[in-house]
Amino acid sequence: MKREILISAANRETRVAILEDDQLVELLVDRPDVKRLVGDIFVGKVDAVLPGIQAAFVDIGTEKSAFLHASDLVYDEGGAEDDDEEDDEEEEEDDDEKGNGGERGRDKRRSRRRAEAPAIQDVLKKGQDIIVQVTKEAISTKGPRVTAQVSLAGRFLVYMPHASRVGVSRKIGERAERQRLRELVQGVLPEKSGGVIVRTVGEDVTRETFERELQTLIAQWKRIKRKTTFVRAPSLLHRETSLTRGIVRDIFSTKVENVQVDSKQVYNEVTEYLKGVAPDLVDRVKMYEGTASLFDKAKIETEIRDLFKRRCDLPSGGYLIVEPTEALVSIDVNSGRFTGKKDPEKTILKINLEAAREVARQLRLRDVGGIIVCDFIDMETKGNRDRVLQELRSHLGRDRARTRAFAVSDLGLIEMTRQRVRQSHLQSMTEACPTCNGTGRVFTPETIVRRIERSVKRMAAEGKKEALLVKLHPEVALHVLQEEKDFMKKLEKAVNFPLELRDDPLLRPDEFKLVVKGAGRDVTQQYAVA
Repeated sequence: MKREILISAANRETRVAILEDDQLVELLVDRPDVKRLVGDIFVGKVDAVLPGIQAAFVDIGTEKSAFLHASDLVYDEGGAEDDDEEDDEEEEEDDDEKGNGGERGRDKRRSRRRAEAPAIQDVLKKGQDIIVQVTKEAISTKGPRVTAQVSLAGRFLVYMPHASRVGVSRKIGERAERQRLRELVQGVLPEKSGGVIVRTVGEDVTRETFERELQTLIAQWKRIKRKTTFVRAPSLLHRETSLTRGIVRDIFSTKVENVQVDSKQVYNEVTEYLKGVAPDLVDRVKMYEGTASLFDKAKIETEIRDLFKRRCDLPSGGYLIVEPTEALVSIDVNSGRFTGKKDPEKTILKINLEAAREVARQLRLRDVGGIIVCDFIDMETKGNRDRVLQELRSHLGRDRARTRAFAVSDLGLIEMTRQRVRQSHLQSMTEACPTCNGTGRVFTPETIVRRIERSVKRMAAEGKKEALLVKLHPEVALHVLQEEKDFMKKLEKAVNFPLELRDDPLLRPDEFKLVVKGAGRDVTQQYAVA
């Protein structure tokens, strides 16, 4: 599979696009007005300890206090997880059992940590200082999520000062190689100095390189600890590396064909970093100097623009409808104009297989997280349902975020989860419509006219007899003139005081105003209840 990374940097925005076989699969955006907190380490102050939910709220200087669960405290046997790498000391499970990416073993470890976690009220007190690391940014009404189990990521290793084990990325599949790497790192890890995870790109690294990077990470942690002695909580102790440098550190390897950059400053930053950690990859970094923008040349700007559309077309003529909600994201698969030839089951299977591939891509591209429910077209045979599930899991395996897809339910749905560490592109790059307040719907002209009628009659019921000016959007005024020509005359007769209708293009489509003519007093709020 051909993989490329495109980096486009401007004064107020840096965008990173990841392409697989010339198709956009991932987009990352960094802007100075939106701080990226995941990976940052703070010394915070405990705001509140809640034994009932075994959690605490920690002030780290953000608008809302961060959430810390008891299972994320530091205790005797623990570890930390990296965004795309994870310790996996347990043996691989069968595909049918583990879902996607060894989830069953991961769930066991997470459950074990929860069971072994001490009662939070025995460890934390209100006003206490604590070092925490952000694992999930503030999303919607929730503040950031933090952990006391700090981890520092290098290119080849993840150092965990509060852990005690050596793990190997689950993406290194061969058991003998995993054991070799584990023993190699155990040989360079100082006694009682913490734990380590070997990252995927560390597969062919020498003992000397491991030792050098480990010493750097341990020294970095010591600097962070020393900083706590002369700062007051809440304070930032360590900021995660920049977006571009983080992408190069985490993704760029021999499996990536090239990195194209359109900024000389970013190009120099990337090449200087690679000279220190992977000099053999420097030649794969290319400076783009074309007249057209880098993303235009790659023909991906249209795809980026379409990120927020509900409808996503499939090659066969079918399509997906993606609906984000507060609780979950629903994805509906439709056959559209594709009707196949003779066998309806084959037709449905073809659409569903296409949809499975596209669902996995869209989740990465839109950076959707949390609970996702996919409604595929109903299939008669279990074999076909299993094929679609396997296709979905196969493409989810390319995702850097942790995912899990469950078997097809009795209702024909596939439920899945995807790791969410920050807002989706829809949440971070758009805002609620001031007209519809985020519902995507506005009242029809007919509904607005009925609301006006009720509001004016409500005013008459209170004995008001002042002449009234009714202002409304031009489209609603046109509806009255064309569809209800005698509306004002009948209403005037019913309330027994003068009415005047006037269009106002400054009003929203479903907004109207009631103004007392003589005094110029707006009485809309008083009478327009419903």
